Amino acid sequence: MKFIVDNWMLFSIALISGFMLVLPIIQTGMTQGISTAEAVLMMNREKAVVVDLSEPEAFALGHPVGAINISLGALEHDLIKLVTDKSRPIIFFCQTGGVSVKGLVAAQKLGFTKVYLLGGGLKSWREANLPLQKV
Repeated sequence: MKFIVDNWMLFSIALISGFMLVLPIIQTGMTQGISTAEAVLMMNREKAVVVDLSEPEAFALGHPVGAINISLGALEHDLIKLVTDKSRPIIFFCQTGGVSVKGLVAAQKLGFTKVYLLGGGLKSWREANLPLQKV
């Protein structure tokens, strides 16, 4: 205990560093996303907008029917033009689910209230044997 008191600055830096290392894992865990079944229900019942944040080449290889492709850089500009009702559900996904977290955060900053991630991304959509559309 004397060590901690004598070296409180060193100890607090170690705690803060440890927290910063674990933070991305915690955030990813908190935003696991919705299942493919939940996504299909939202698409059918609530007319959810499905946004694919993948690269155009990956989008062309296959995406859920009706999904729109928006690059992460153009998301803020294009999303406001495409979705005028900010209470309409939006489901973000990418190939594995990593990039879609950034889309979710950007949409929340723009004031959209019902934003979701497709847990597991397109990989989970394929594993569920759901239909894909190719361009």
